[in-house]
Amino acid sequence: MTQENPTVDGTPLVDELAFDVAVLPGGAEAAIEAVLMVADEPVPAVQLATVLGLPTGRVQDVLHGLAAEYRGDDGGRPRGFALREVAGGWRIYSAPAHSDVVGRFVLDGQAARLTQAALETLAVIAYRQPVTRGQVSAVRGVNVESVMRTLVARGLVAEAGAEPSGAVLYVTTPYFLERMGMAGLDELPPLAPYLPDLDTMSGIDEADR
Repeated sequence: MTQENPTVDGTPLVDELAFDVAVLPGGAEAAIEAVLMVADEPVPAVQLATVLGLPTGRVQDVLHGLAAEYRGDDGGRPRGFALREVAGGWRIYSAPAHSDVVGRFVLDGQAARLTQAALETLAVIAYRQPVTRGQVSAVRGVNVESVMRTLVARGLVAEAGAEPSGAVLYVTTPYFLERMGMAGLDELPPLAPYLPDLDTMSGIDEADR
């Protein structure tokens, strides 16, 4: 008679766990913190559950509890970092209240990661996607070909099909949401009404292919 492999919420574990989360210092909370500290992208709750051998529901409860603890909801000291659910997973970020401090540290003596032109182009794509390169150029009033290549190379923007004219359409990526600390595009500030409608730019891509 063969022994069935252990599962978490019906998902088979890769191998039998060599540890018991419950007896580790700090328990499940500390174990989850340890994983999130080394993650370079948001980690889904189901993945944490599989790694730690815990039910997904239990992991979700711990994540929400940690997020509340870091905010100081229990009357404790608010932390300088926050746990947020973004782009389908969970990740630790610096607390928004300390953005000025962090920004000064990151930019002090360093060149900005994106130029002003790249940031403006990225904003147009984010608010008007899917959008073509020609339409972005029309909004900004300058050629954005090299800037678009930079944004694509950095993984912030990706191709998403084409219009009947053949012009390539571009959209922002999950990595863009991750870097912005947002769960979805609906969290963007209300700027879109100030941008021109794309319907007014029909035909401008014919010479942009």
